[in-house]
Amino acid sequence: MWRLGPGWRVCSSAVLGGGIGPRAWILNAQVPGGYPRLDPHRHLADIAAAQGLGGPGAGLMTAADVTAHTVAVDGGVAATVTSGLGVRGWAAVPGDGTDGPSPPGTVNIVVTLPVALTDAALVNAVATATEAKVQALVDAGLDCSGTPTDAVCVAAPDQGPGDGEPFAGPRSRWGSRLARAVHRAVLDGALRQS
Repeated sequence: MWRLGPGWRVCSSAVLGGGIGPRAWILNAQVPGGYPRLDPHRHLADIAAAQGLGGPGAGLMTAADVTAHTVAVDGGVAATVTSGLGVRGWAAVPGDGTDGPSPPGTVNIVVTLPVALTDAALVNAVATATEAKVQALVDAGLDCSGTPTDAVCVAAPDQGPGDGEPFAGPRSRWGSRLARAVHRAVLDGALRQS
């Protein structure tokens, strides 16, 4: 759980509070394998309320052990990762996807930066985190790009008018730090499971 407080923006693919916007907290909830509920957004809101989390937030879910998370920091950028790599594969595979629940297996990534990012840079930061995740999985010897239910949250301080770093790609100052932190945290988590 991250209690960000006021003045933070998050770009996220989270089940609850996904998209770009102000967020006061981020929650990565552990749920049982074969999670049976069809209302994960409501379930996450209930968990957040029980933890005393108020206001807008982002909620992720995983069947991975959240106490076994890995953390890496690079130049003020912190990446926290939970890794459940039991079910994994490549993103682009032949055939149509399904609308039903995916099998268990989740790599959840939460990144915090100490600087404001523009909207475009927030989106780019999610892409950079995803690229670093894939690189780490391959470096760990896994033949995959991730799992069917991976999620990413990138949190940065709110920007003032005209403020915010414009870039977060892997060769930008903050994107390179983000990439190294995510790579290290995902690699550590993947190697623990090998």
